[in-house]
Amino acid sequence: MLALTACTIGNTGKTDVNSEQNTGKASATKLTVGLTYIPDIQFSPLYVAAAKGYFQEAGLDVNLRHHGPQETLFGALQAGEEDIVFAGGDEMMQARSTGIDVVNWATMYQQYPVLLIAPKAAQIKSWSDLAGKKVGLPGPYGENYYGLLAALQIHGLTDKVQIEFIGYTQAAALQAKRVDAIIGFANNDPIALRNAGLDVVNIGLTDGTQPPLVGVGFGSMSNNIHPEVYHKFLHCIERAVQEASADPETVLTITEKYVPSLSEATARKNAREVLQETLRLYRGTGEFGQQNPTIWKQMAKFLAENNILEGPVAAEESYTTAVLTAASN
Repeated sequence: MLALTACTIGNTGKTDVNSEQNTGKASATKLTVGLTYIPDIQFSPLYVAAAKGYFQEAGLDVNLRHHGPQETLFGALQAGEEDIVFAGGDEMMQARSTGIDVVNWATMYQQYPVLLIAPKAAQIKSWSDLAGKKVGLPGPYGENYYGLLAALQIHGLTDKVQIEFIGYTQAAALQAKRVDAIIGFANNDPIALRNAGLDVVNIGLTDGTQPPLVGVGFGSMSNNIHPEVYHKFLHCIERAVQEASADPETVLTITEKYVPSLSEATARKNAREVLQETLRLYRGTGEFGQQNPTIWKQMAKFLAENNILEGPVAAEESYTTAVLTAASN
């Protein structure tokens, strides 16, 4: 039976067909969590926390809501239909510059998730080899674009590379040699390209240093951040990440409910690789979800200098450590 009573944080939206409902609790705090519109193995820690009952044990009634294909990233959050959104820290800062008062309260991907990918035949082995060549990415937005701008600046290649906006046709663009390299997501694009028959090399944005960008994390509207509640949610995700690392096969089986294609052997094999690469992005040197004030400041400066922000944004107002502090107490 569904929970008879519940305490609601914010205004939750419609129930997603893929959501998990809290059961067996007399009282639970309702949370709606917004995810991008395509169910994917990359969201497996959230699926696991729901399926394993971690949210329920923490007194949370969590609805995992995948966005519609025409939906903006922060639209439901701003409308009060979601309490939490899973998005890039840089995307949140850009949204703040447009008047959306979203605040990041935990950074999940401790490593920025994009890199340069080139066919081995192109003889591109470092960023210096990219001078005078064409690099493709979906468009002038999001983490691919921000990562490219940062890397070009770091390597002294600004205005020395031809940028091509190719939509989501990376494999076709490389195979047809319309571009010499692409900017892709580290946890899935190299795998997808190999499966498309391309022998590729992966080149990080920097030489081991952190780019001035914050990766994917959890954010909420500033007036809807409840540290004592959200630290329970964060702990559930941490448990799920540990579970995914220890028992990936169980995680794949759980995720199959959301991604039915994983019942097919090849798709499952590919998803296992994506899962391992995704878990690698979570790994840092400190506490789970930690914030890096230095990188937040550097990012505010970088995004402003590259005209990505529509107005001034203070780094210290873009994130909070209140949830992490609650989690450590």
